[in-house]
Amino acid sequence: MFDKLEMLVLRYHEIMEELNCPDVANDQNRFRKLMKEQSDLTPLVETYTEYKKAQQTVEESVAMLEEEKDEEMRALLKDEFSEAKAAIEKLEQKLKVLLLPKDPNDEKNVVVEIRAGAGGEEAALFAAEIYRMYVHYAESHRWKVELVGVDETGIGGMKEVNFMISGQGAYSKLKYESGVHRVQRVPETESGGRIHTSTVTVAVMPEVEDVDIVIDEKDIRIDVMRASGNGGQCVNTTDSAVRLTHYPTGIVVYSQTEKSQLQNKAKAFALLRAKLYDIEQQKAHDAEAELRRSQIGTGDRSEKIRTYNFPQGRVTDHRINLTLYKLDKILDGEIQEIIDACIAADQAIRLSKLNEEA
Repeated sequence: MFDKLEMLVLRYHEIMEELNCPDVANDQNRFRKLMKEQSDLTPLVETYTEYKKAQQTVEESVAMLEEEKDEEMRALLKDEFSEAKAAIEKLEQKLKVLLLPKDPNDEKNVVVEIRAGAGGEEAALFAAEIYRMYVHYAESHRWKVELVGVDETGIGGMKEVNFMISGQGAYSKLKYESGVHRVQRVPETESGGRIHTSTVTVAVMPEVEDVDIVIDEKDIRIDVMRASGNGGQCVNTTDSAVRLTHYPTGIVVYSQTEKSQLQNKAKAFALLRAKLYDIEQQKAHDAEAELRRSQIGTGDRSEKIRTYNFPQGRVTDHRINLTLYKLDKILDGEIQEIIDACIAADQAIRLSKLNEEA
């Protein structure tokens, strides 16, 4: 591990030297790549520097203790030694986490699809609440949210909604939201006061570029039509909505939220590429069944990941056995605590696997 760290520190200093070269500053692509690499290495280099300082403190404390006779000074040196020793343990664990292989999609924007599952109209109402939860979460990070397409019900529910969230590290956090979200509550339409259970399915996919997924023109049918549902004058009176049908997979995507047909077409293709990439990812995970089972947040779409219990004001994430009694705040977008717990659990599993292999 430490040989690798020394090499990465060396690479960090090489990057810093290159960034100071006028030739690099004139080459914007090269400059951006180096800045990205430097940004990725900075936390690791800073942590390793702290680690080495703590190590040096331990060594100096031991050497001084051998010579020091004054008991008061010895007590101070022992405290310094203990603090540095504890810091070393924490920093070593942090370094191991920083050295874990990164998901290449972590820095990408995301495409999110929410579908109402079991529960009819109540599931559609809950799908709309989950959509708003993610919008609020994105807004708290100052991320941009763009609606791609929505199939609304008459009383404010959503049978299906597709949207994009653009922001640094969006996928690294929201990827843990994929799966089945279950709600337990008394619907407004229920006269007997019985608790119903409904579900929605959430799929979080990284946004992919043309080069990542190549779509053959002959495999696509493009239909244009007037948008349906709520919208401005232009939305409802011109053929601006776009529907794509992908013959090999049977995937159909629809975009109607923009006034421009070209903009809707671009959004529809972005959604289709994300879905096709997701299929490839799922195939890869299926080929590595054990790995897939061990990971947090990259499991089967049919996996029940979370329950929102309204009578108890409780939210439970079943993957990590986390229960929080602040349902209202969570539905208002305050889901960072759950995401952080998922990230920590994921890191612990991967560190455990690395230790086993070592």
